[in-house]
Amino acid sequence: MAAAAAGVAPVRARFLASKEQFHAYLRAGGQPGGQAGSGSEEEEVKEKKEEVGSCQSEPPAKRVRLEDLGQDGEGQNDAGAEQEPAERKRARGQNKNRPCMKPNHYEQSRLCPSVSQGRAEKCYFGPRCRFLHDISEYMAAKPADLGPSCVLFETFGKCIYGVTCRFAQAHLGDGYQNIVNTDLAKQWEGKSLVRNNLSKDLQHQLRKRKFSFKKADEYLCALAKPHNDGGKGGKATGRSKEEQEVSNCTTPQEGLGDSPECPVLPEQGEDPKTDALQSPGLTGGEEASSIKTVGPVTDEDIIKLRSCEKKKLQIQGKLYLAPLTTCGNLPFRRICKRFGADVTCGEMAVCTNLLQGQSSEWALLKRHHTEDIFGVQLEGAFPDTMTKCAELLNQTIEVDFVDINVGCPIDLVYKKGGGCALMTRSNKFEQIVRGMNSVLDVPLTVKIRTGVQEKINVAHKIIPKIREWGASMVTLHGRSREQRYTRGADWDYIAECAKIASPMPLFGNGDILSYEDANRAMQMGVSGIMIARGALIKPWLFTEIKEQRHWDISSSERFDILKDFTNYGLEHWGSDTQGVEKTRKFLLEWLSFLCRYIPVGLLEHLPQKINERPPYYMGRDYLETLMASQNVDDWIKISELLLGPVPTSFTFLPKHKANSYR
Repeated sequence: MAAAAAGVAPVRARFLASKEQFHAYLRAGGQPGGQAGSGSEEEEVKEKKEEVGSCQSEPPAKRVRLEDLGQDGEGQNDAGAEQEPAERKRARGQNKNRPCMKPNHYEQSRLCPSVSQGRAEKCYFGPRCRFLHDISEYMAAKPADLGPSCVLFETFGKCIYGVTCRFAQAHLGDGYQNIVNTDLAKQWEGKSLVRNNLSKDLQHQLRKRKFSFKKADEYLCALAKPHNDGGKGGKATGRSKEEQEVSNCTTPQEGLGDSPECPVLPEQGEDPKTDALQSPGLTGGEEASSIKTVGPVTDEDIIKLRSCEKKKLQIQGKLYLAPLTTCGNLPFRRICKRFGADVTCGEMAVCTNLLQGQSSEWALLKRHHTEDIFGVQLEGAFPDTMTKCAELLNQTIEVDFVDINVGCPIDLVYKKGGGCALMTRSNKFEQIVRGMNSVLDVPLTVKIRTGVQEKINVAHKIIPKIREWGASMVTLHGRSREQRYTRGADWDYIAECAKIASPMPLFGNGDILSYEDANRAMQMGVSGIMIARGALIKPWLFTEIKEQRHWDISSSERFDILKDFTNYGLEHWGSDTQGVEKTRKFLLEWLSFLCRYIPVGLLEHLPQKINERPPYYMGRDYLETLMASQNVDDWIKISELLLGPVPTSFTFLPKHKANSYR
């Protein structure tokens, strides 16, 4: 029996198929012979009609060497000679120009929210309202319902979306009256299922810049002092020219020129009034770094919590679900919690957007009541915005820890000094960690990579400093920024760093897709493991690790997981058209990872490795084969089995290029 090619997962020979056989089988709807019958012609027409650029073609090898490519490469026919080398590179990063589906793309006639909520006389928009107010007119144009039962009505006894719900037949009575199951609704009355919501009052304060950052201002004023006394100050103050940038408001390299404010990146949209960083001579009244106070002084003003008095983060040995951009949403975290994840963390949130009161950014901080150990991850490049954001969250939301993202590799973040770039800006990094730690009542953690450049590891030098600065824990991803996912995580280096970090806990992260991988990782001396892509490919990995077994999960069980996700999504994002399509979008993003899973019963030997590419194979049934497809149209087909037909002119392209094969 021929061995699997290098980098390809070892699937048993009897399940292997060619590309043509694989797609012919799916086009035929699982019928033997691989020829599409008359019943599938309509689907083929639909596939051609809804093509999404390069997503229709199949993926090249996971690692394409330049010498293996022909003169034409894999590029498009109209690509010029100068573009040829770019086409040869492996897809990585984000699809920045992917199509964006907005609500008006799939719902032209929308009902006014005041009508759907039963308050038509109190329209928020008044005479300027462009939404429909006639329910009969709306219902005449509304698309057909997607199913006979509404998850919101069945769970909570009431669907707040009323006539706009895409499952409205389950709870609409005569005259389009919204029916309420009183007994069931009373059981949920007063219970908060999702916490950390952004209130209108808080949003108003942030937008009008009326929120008080007392502790942050004190810390930032202290940072500004050393610039007048030759740089002599405490550990958290500037001691070098680089650190003096915080108080030297005319530093040209920060791109502000003659601006009187302290350095802020304009691209990040930070608050231009960072007056707390101004030197005492530029401020007045309250802003001056005066110690004198009038009136009673509380203990809080003069006695701060020592680090030993702060709440401890006791998560050693626990399974930590990584903060995952886009896919690590609340419904997905609920799935992982059900399968045994101990610690969860919200998606990376940009501190400047939070300080501006952006609803979309605050949505990333939401916490489901089942998430018993939950943290949020912040990204930022400067101590003023990061410290203020930490104080804001400390006062307004419920979390068990706050994590600083010092591992994000994407250009958008890196070029502005955030993410991985902080590893090369040690003075700013120190000011951020010390500042956030001084204003938080919960533990502060840091997530880093091995370094920025591929063969130059610097984490072992930074980790002792992070411990000294006051962080409670550090998580190390065993790859550099430049490396991305082209090679395996360096667990030997993670083990070395774990010894250096002691007694501070260090969690390791990288390439865990089986309980054997997890066991080997724990033997490296780390305090625990963080799981990222492994959870996206198979969220039941947490169960496998805890039960120390391989789970040969069936296609029907996997489909039930997708059903649960869609129900959680409808509950979280809504059951109206907008909520359904948002759920569909995040489902499709997740399916771009799920298709990489190879069922245990099909493998020649166990376990599956995360960097091994799945070959074309026939599953044990049609659904298992469909779930193995790396074609966008097949992902859309799965979404239609759960959420009904896609809207007219629907398009989808995964966020990550590694999942959008060309």
